Amino acid sequence: MKGTYLKFYMHENLKHHHTLAYEWLLMQAKKLGIHGGSAFRAIAGYGRHGVVHEDHFFELQGDLPVEVVFAVSDDEAQALIDLIHREKLTLFYVKLPIEYGVINGGAPSA
Repeated sequence: MKGTYLKFYMHENLKHHHTLAYEWLLMQAKKLGIHGGSAFRAIAGYGRHGVVHEDHFFELQGDLPVEVVFAVSDDEAQALIDLIHREKLTLFYVKLPIEYGVINGGAPSA
């Protein structure tokens, strides 16, 4: 299938409506009927302000980058972007055209 690879970047401690933004984003995608998404925590990174954040074992609350990714239809990608816009949540995103599918997606054979 043709669709969109949609990635969002945020700091792991960013909150929206008293919920971590990456958790909020995954919950909202599920409510929109998007079949799956994943959040990945970086070990180091920096954003538009140029501040480098790195993982250290002694940090209790991290400020590391988190990447939230979805492989979705073009309409699903736009619905999620529109929702974020309506919520006035500021997130950097990457949107790429992709082909995706499931290999051997039927029931397992004995």
